[in-house]
Amino acid sequence: MKLSVVMPAYNEVNTIEEIVQRVLDTGLVYELIIVDDGSTDGTREILDGWREHDTIRVHFHEKNSGKGAAVRTGFDKATGEVIIIQDADLEYDPRDYKDLLQPIEEGRADVVYGSRFLGKPARKMNFWHRAGNTFLTLVANVLYNLDLTDMETCYKMFRAEVVRDMPIKASRFELEPELTARVAKSGYRIYEVAISYYGRDFDEGKKITWRDGFPALWTLIKYRFVN
Repeated sequence: MKLSVVMPAYNEVNTIEEIVQRVLDTGLVYELIIVDDGSTDGTREILDGWREHDTIRVHFHEKNSGKGAAVRTGFDKATGEVIIIQDADLEYDPRDYKDLLQPIEEGRADVVYGSRFLGKPARKMNFWHRAGNTFLTLVANVLYNLDLTDMETCYKMFRAEVVRDMPIKASRFELEPELTARVAKSGYRIYEVAISYYGRDFDEGKKITWRDGFPALWTLIKYRFVN
């Protein structure tokens, strides 16, 4: 199946070249769509050199609009049969693509989540990040009758038709709960597989903070009752 990788990027000059190479090295990628969300650290200059690449498609936002906005652009541009979100840092390992893709190829799933908590090697996140993730995942499970272990994971893989016309409104990190809410309410088959995780600290460039938990919680509640 043709796999489109959607990579939102914002100020990732230290990691963008390595993660792109890791994605391409999987040998599974039909197209890599990188959406630069107004970077100011030199990331855009690196991406500019890939405009003529056979596999890479680069799109630029003139100003920083948030991860949700960048993913929305990527979904609009994707032409593959299957789409996965890939952060531009090195926290997630593209070698897990094959495990994520298998349930879709076998016709058992429409959406596959990569869980950081099902046993594969992982650099441990700090307590409050784990606690916040666990709480938000619990809320999602209760509100939408799910049984997820990692709602906030970046690795979400979709059959293209699942997201092609999805009216995503999130601009920032409330993207993950909105995607989960919309997928669950639409009745799509969700599968979870174990993935590796190498979390980074704030001094290494991590951007999400505890403050992002509040809009994520509100997003889960809101979409339980509205479309």
